[in-house]
Amino acid sequence: MITYSIILILLLLVIVAMFSELFLYGLVSTLLFIILLPFYYVIRAISGKFLYGWREKLGFFKAPDLGSKVIMYHGVSVGEVIALENLIKKTKEVFPDYKIVVTTGTKTGQEIAIKKYSQVADFITYFPFDIPLCVQAFFSKIKPTVVLIAETELWPIFASFCKLKNIKLYTINGRMSDSTYKLYRLCRYFFKKILVKYTKILTQSEIDRNKLISIGAPPEKTFVMKNLKFDVKRTNETVDIGQEGYRVIIAGSTHKTEEEIIINIFKEKLQKYSDIKLLLVPRHTTRLPQIIPILDESKISYGFRSKGDTFAQKDIIVLDTMGELGKMYSICNFAFIGGSFNNTGGHNPLEATVYSKPTITGPSIHNFRDIYWLLSQSKAGKVVKTPEELSDYMEVLLSDKEFYEQACKDCETIFNDQQGALDVVIDELKQIL
Repeated sequence: MITYSIILILLLLVIVAMFSELFLYGLVSTLLFIILLPFYYVIRAISGKFLYGWREKLGFFKAPDLGSKVIMYHGVSVGEVIALENLIKKTKEVFPDYKIVVTTGTKTGQEIAIKKYSQVADFITYFPFDIPLCVQAFFSKIKPTVVLIAETELWPIFASFCKLKNIKLYTINGRMSDSTYKLYRLCRYFFKKILVKYTKILTQSEIDRNKLISIGAPPEKTFVMKNLKFDVKRTNETVDIGQEGYRVIIAGSTHKTEEEIIINIFKEKLQKYSDIKLLLVPRHTTRLPQIIPILDESKISYGFRSKGDTFAQKDIIVLDTMGELGKMYSICNFAFIGGSFNNTGGHNPLEATVYSKPTITGPSIHNFRDIYWLLSQSKAGKVVKTPEELSDYMEVLLSDKEFYEQACKDCETIFNDQQGALDVVIDELKQIL
């Protein structure tokens, strides 16, 4: 009797699956979630890595009364959340009558979202687990008019609920790595049924567009918007720290161990190139007590921005003031971008690229991997693996004038080619809101 019951249930599932892969996905995902969650929680607890945001992802959160005019943005983690910054601020400016909700998928993404958008967004929370009960709980509290998901996250249940509730659903800044593409291609029949539920899919490049179309995105709904991260503006502020007549190297947003690396390389180059100067910019000025002994040991003259020291007096200036790094890239010849010789994941090179200044970074770049990939397709940017490679590439930029000039031109070309993505999204919202 039990055997016949099991066979009957399996046959029923097969029949239902023939008509609705989504039903099967929802059923299996729910069962697996219920079975595996306790084990996953115990493993995370033992390792000291707790499940941050799990209550919110389950749908257990309090939300303010947002009304029916809501624009929702989702960025899974740090890189996506940062990429949305200018767009979210512009959305608030252009659509003041709409409430803005920002969701993330990770703890670090949530922290960045709160830091950047607490004064802009009306509500910040986690994206729900992609199982029916969680998504339903989410939509019972958040009733968006439109949902814009950064890059390429395909959630079948969430997309289906959007379709059912007549919520406009967009992928923006869409991209797909080669490794992800290979996996998605194997399941393109399944993903095709998800992608048709999207209002539009807006990608970073023609390559990304073609990849998405090949896994089932409707060509008539899939367009190139370019890259949101390139919507960086030059500052009109002028800078004078005695840089006239010198070639300035900026080491921007450096972290532990990186100051020692860059100072040692600079000391070596200074013996060969007497016209170079270094602007050292630690990511956290609270680390100055750790950095000053390194400077003292180098025997190179150094000063501080806060004290009004200039390159006319010193070979190294430490930028120990807040909020000035962006404009400083306007005076450099090229920049090393820190947070890349540890596990930080790098920082934004476009603050230098916008001024047509080449950048170099270490191997840890996961927060801006797509940007560095674009820059490294030309001489605009270079990813190095070791301090020795960093020294060698700096030597090329200092010694080969033709190479350096081409690198500056490549920065300008790439930046101009990629700009305009923000306006594409804003124009799209104007058409539907």
